[in-house]
Amino acid sequence: MLETILEMQHITKSFPGVKALDDVHFDLKSGEIHALMGENGAGKSTFIKIITGVHRPDSGDLLLDGKPVDINGPLDAQARGIAAIYQHVTCFPDLSVAENIFMGHEKVVSAAKRIDWRAMNQAAAELLSQLDANFDCRAVMGTLSVAQQQIVEIAKALSTNARIIIMDEPTAPLSSRECEDLYRITEGLKQKGVGVIFISHRFEDMYRLADRVTVFRDGKYINSWNVKEVDEHALVLAMVGREIVQFFPKRDTAPGEEIFRVEGLSRTGFFKDVSFSVRKGEILALTGLVGAGRTEVCEAVYGVTPYDSGTITLGGKDLQHTAVSKSIACGIGYLPEDRLKQGLVLRWEIAKNISLSALEKFIRNGWIDRDKENSTAGELAEKLKVKAVSVHDKVSTLSGGNQQKVIVAKLLTADMKVIILDEPTKGVDVGAKTAIYTIMNDLVAMGYGIIMVSSEMPEVLGMSNRIVVMRDGRVTAEFETKNATQEKILRAAMRE
Repeated sequence: MLETILEMQHITKSFPGVKALDDVHFDLKSGEIHALMGENGAGKSTFIKIITGVHRPDSGDLLLDGKPVDINGPLDAQARGIAAIYQHVTCFPDLSVAENIFMGHEKVVSAAKRIDWRAMNQAAAELLSQLDANFDCRAVMGTLSVAQQQIVEIAKALSTNARIIIMDEPTAPLSSRECEDLYRITEGLKQKGVGVIFISHRFEDMYRLADRVTVFRDGKYINSWNVKEVDEHALVLAMVGREIVQFFPKRDTAPGEEIFRVEGLSRTGFFKDVSFSVRKGEILALTGLVGAGRTEVCEAVYGVTPYDSGTITLGGKDLQHTAVSKSIACGIGYLPEDRLKQGLVLRWEIAKNISLSALEKFIRNGWIDRDKENSTAGELAEKLKVKAVSVHDKVSTLSGGNQQKVIVAKLLTADMKVIILDEPTKGVDVGAKTAIYTIMNDLVAMGYGIIMVSSEMPEVLGMSNRIVVMRDGRVTAEFETKNATQEKILRAAMRE
């Protein structure tokens, strides 16, 4: 019988204008992987911050080993054996792996009051060895891949003797092979008696790893199940509170004439001789394995990075642009994969972010017409069902799915003809995915051409008209979606 190490009873937490958690319950046993699922805005982030001491609950009890506790900040949580690993790794990129692992609890020679580098490097190497890491503890953190940085975060948790580890969307930025490595490490933690709270939007993560699953919706506890006793349909219903009859909504419109063409695009070391076209009212999927060069091609098309040779034409007009501003002026929009670093100004309000790509529309006599800006932003936010108190809320306070919707609203503010969506549903929940798919269908119905970069095969097959497959910076195949299968796509993505 596994012992319960964490209990949360009747937890409530409110912020101005919103009740983030409303009488929620949760428990975790030693040696258990307990999945937590829910739509963006369900309260998962607040839940993590209460366990890790960032926020204090307004009411309710938190128990460790059956005893009520007050966690007074992150250091107190760490001292009690609680650690969190996030989707976006927070680290010191210019310091070594060992320094990152022991940051805040360095090994020191007490008499000399200096860091004991030999002991710290040795301890770091031992922790990495336990996790079968293939990199040196003296490597600079910024040179590691995201997957390797996550291993360092796990090693850091183990260095503090963590008994409870929270993993927040850890597989979102990883390839399939890297996911398998993370699964293996997580199962190893379970065997050592560590309790793991695994937060994910991916059903494959839950079914692959978890013993139990709990669902939150709109800040409320909905239910908990043994994973073997619940199916995907029941979980979706619990998360969104309604039946999703058609996950990939069908379109009645057929694509029109060609409006956009990339021909022989090359950039040394990144991609070579890439060609594809987009028709009016069409979704073209650009897919392939991680590292295939899809994002690099899209950044070059948009003007973020240069290209060495090739042509880009829009509406038959040759575009030789090398700047994002020129792309926007020509009618090309881009939703980047990394929305936090490239798509949003997190400290700004929703309205200011939405208007950013078309400020000239809101300028009157040299000043920004804030009333018009707020009105336009409000209409788009309502259309896209952005969950916020008002358009004056800072984007940093929104959930991932709602941040994604704000970027889409920003694109709709400008007069676009072709929109590039790089992993548009990455890190968002099932309800937000369906909403984004519906928006994409509305856009193509209005005549937009969409280039959708995606690694998810069901999404590629369910949303696109045509599919272009890349490997190692080259196009290896092109399919009409009606003639494509997952097997054909994977074979082309892995072909030499």
